[in-house]
Amino acid sequence: MIRLTKLNREPFLLNHMQIETIELIPETKIIMMNHDYYIVRETPERVVALIEEYTAKVRDIYREITISDKQNRDWK
Repeated sequence: MIRLTKLNREPFLLNHMQIETIELIPETKIIMMNHDYYIVRETPERVVALIEEYTAKVRDIYREITISDKQNRDWK
């Protein structure tokens, strides 16, 4: 989930895996797969950067778990 800000400055979390498209209208409009949409203060570039950061964190956690599991198996 990524943290975004509505136009009224209310923060919220969005499941980035459900994003279908991002439009610049000139505000940033995020259209979800169910065709709901959110208009946010962040630029499209910032939204993409937040998704990239989140994905990198998830991959790092997965890598740490995998390494930890492998080390624990080697010790037995």
